[in-house]
Amino acid sequence: MTEPEGAADSPVCTKARRPAILVTALAVLVWVVDQGTKYLAVRNLTRGERIDLIGSLFGLRLTRNAGAAFSMATGSTWLLTIIAAAVVIAIVRLAGRLGSNGWAFALGLLLGGALGNLTDRLTREPGFGRGHVVDFLEFPHWPIFNVADCCVVTAAVLIGLFSIIGLGIDGHRVTGGADDTGDAGDPGGSAKRADV
Repeated sequence: MTEPEGAADSPVCTKARRPAILVTALAVLVWVVDQGTKYLAVRNLTRGERIDLIGSLFGLRLTRNAGAAFSMATGSTWLLTIIAAAVVIAIVRLAGRLGSNGWAFALGLLLGGALGNLTDRLTREPGFGRGHVVDFLEFPHWPIFNVADCCVVTAAVLIGLFSIIGLGIDGHRVTGGADDTGDAGDPGGSAKRADV
């Protein structure tokens, strides 16, 4: 009995698509949670009034942020909108080349966070591209933030860590400026691949 053409390759194709699927699924989850929590914050919180959840350590306070994460670069809303859109496009283009679940996780967080705050900039007052981002999570002596901000910062930390340890987006370790894809006896580099 003859196998259908390409059937033997299907598990490989599926495995190769996993990081892209992880990026997409995580980005959608982050976006839904971010927009859902912002909806609840706007609906249930009074602007400027704090609600303590863990005493004075953590609480909720609704604000509108014209700047970047943690209220940085206020007054540059259009520029931040363009940067967020560029980040989204770059991640979408990169997703198909990923071979690392760790990078997929980081980029999924980054994509979801960027989309969450970009949605606010495109749909909220004072207008398209200039919308103020909804922030509502507050720690003492720290700028008020939201779920998207948390995901963007977590992604940045992970990307920095992967860069330090030399984990390439394809899942291979990069050392000394060269990709560690294996020696002559292992052209596929399977022995050097990191399952991260």
